Amino acid sequence: MLTHRRWESLDRGNLGWLRAKHHFAVSAAGNPAHAALGPLIVWNDDEISVGSGFPMHGHRDMEIITYVRQGLLGHRDTLGSEGTIHTGDVQVMSAGTGIRHAEFNHGEVPLKLYQIWLLPREAGGEPTWDTKPFPKSDRSGRFVVLASGFDGDEGALPIRADARVLGAMLKAGESVQHELGSARSAYLVVASGRIEVNGEPVGPLDGVAITKVAAARISALEDSELVMVDAG
Repeated sequence: MLTHRRWESLDRGNLGWLRAKHHFAVSAAGNPAHAALGPLIVWNDDEISVGSGFPMHGHRDMEIITYVRQGLLGHRDTLGSEGTIHTGDVQVMSAGTGIRHAEFNHGEVPLKLYQIWLLPREAGGEPTWDTKPFPKSDRSGRFVVLASGFDGDEGALPIRADARVLGAMLKAGESVQHELGSARSAYLVVASGRIEVNGEPVGPLDGVAITKVAAARISALEDSELVMVDAG
């Protein structure tokens, strides 16, 4: 089954310096049709103004994956970690027993990013942070695992959830097939471009929940950048 979550149907927030669209309902007042998908509970499409960002704040018992779509993301936390994450790159934070961090626009253009929150397998554990570049050329015509909670996904950033985060770059006319099986589900977002998923047209910035199907056949109608969570 495919459930298309079109850009215009997503809940939104606007703090002036932060404009956000929510693929999953983040409050009781949110779109009731946009419920969690297994361990995947948050997927925010954030735009942060130049010179702005999230001040120091805390998390615990959450796996937080950030995919930078445009600009430079600056990060610092109470572990002493600091980093700058570039367009197309990924950071992961396992909040565990608790971590405080700040994130800010470190560039000269609006910062656009996806923030993806996954429930961990188990509560607790030491908090960790990491980041890694993922050249878009390596994802040409195929999905690459960017972050994973499973053994055997070499090169992926480790997370503590039963899920994988994947990215792909497809040229117009290219297709890929992602095997799922009836017990697994996935959520796919079109960061740019236009695609079809099992024949369903999906436009730029839209999302689609994929459940109870053996496989998802994804075909690019134009050059497209894709990010997907396989919910395990």
